Amino acid sequence: MKSQSFVLSSQITALLEAQGITVATPVQEEIIPAIANGQDVLTQSETGSGKTLSFAIPIIEQLQRRDGLKALVLVPTRELAQQVAGEFIKYSAGKHLGIVPVYGGVSINTQVAKVRQANIIVATPGRLIDLLNRNAVKLNTIKYFVCDEADRMLDMGFIRDVERIATRLPEQHQTLLFSATISREIEKLAAKYLHNPKNVRLASTVKPIFLHQTYYHVSPEGKLDLLADLLGRERSLAIVFCNRKHITVKVSKKLTTMGIQARALNGNMSQPQREKVTDDFRTGKFTVLVATDVAARGLHIDDVSHVYNYEIPKDVESYTHRVGRTARAGQKGEAVSLVATEEEKKFFQQILFKYRGEITLKESGELSTRPTRLAPARQEEKPRKSDIAPWKKSWRRRSG
Repeated sequence: MKSQSFVLSSQITALLEAQGITVATPVQEEIIPAIANGQDVLTQSETGSGKTLSFAIPIIEQLQRRDGLKALVLVPTRELAQQVAGEFIKYSAGKHLGIVPVYGGVSINTQVAKVRQANIIVATPGRLIDLLNRNAVKLNTIKYFVCDEADRMLDMGFIRDVERIATRLPEQHQTLLFSATISREIEKLAAKYLHNPKNVRLASTVKPIFLHQTYYHVSPEGKLDLLADLLGRERSLAIVFCNRKHITVKVSKKLTTMGIQARALNGNMSQPQREKVTDDFRTGKFTVLVATDVAARGLHIDDVSHVYNYEIPKDVESYTHRVGRTARAGQKGEAVSLVATEEEKKFFQQILFKYRGEITLKESGELSTRPTRLAPARQEEKPRKSDIAPWKKSWRRRSG
């Protein structure tokens, strides 16, 4: 990874180059030197900007296996814990660091045994507090404390847990706080726990030139048929967002009977089930993921060409997070919202106000040719290459 602002060890440079990462992203240019110099960091940066490597690289560079537990990364979801831990493991190859993801839904006894040997813990707040209450882990040796996706921590009600964890940290440590948006609440949190931080605010990478945003007015009865018609057109992977868990199941089953390969992802599923669905979607074993916001949080999946809001989110930030799943890192994408009820119209008015001029109304009559309904696909059948990846990959691979 080349940059004028920092120099990396030959070992980690080789690992990065092996993954096709040769040029630092803007957030990495700003953050890596600051962390290496011992500064606290407050960063506004969205998914896809390379933020995970911006904190993982300097932490990996400065740790050795014999150092004991030195880094704690808090994340809002199990999926993100797995993915962030995976990045640490990938780019610390050869150093044999103890990197342990900690989250609920799996055996706590296994995690108790593993954290004793950890150099880096990547955890969701609730499960980490469980371990602290059992005295299975102590945080008095922590040197690096990362709070990732702080805005979602706030949305999901985890901020009190985060503060409880922060009180267990030693007085001398670095705090690195990352958030897609910096609200007043996040600024208060930063003022309380960060000391003279490096403040980095990066503009959104989701640009109108790459992201095409549209919406339809549709009756509640006609919403599913319209969604199926839209999904039947040329696309790569697509995520359909719903607000409620049971709706993800209903919609995925209905789409499957219409011949569209779809699976649900929600918080009622067990951790192994969620991991299997996520992996199958990432590898193209099915092409439509029907998910809630919380279940999809932290997913890092390339080639998502379309995002559909089957149910309209109740706030602008959730909409922003949803549409950020496509049109990432310079690739094209589409975000389509289906507005049916009066309540949805009310919520969508806020979104239209925020994205003035960027979201256009389309009429269902503009679907000039209705796609032919496909026969229901067999579960084991893989999509053809022609069904996947209509968008050209960006020349620069990004992490985070």
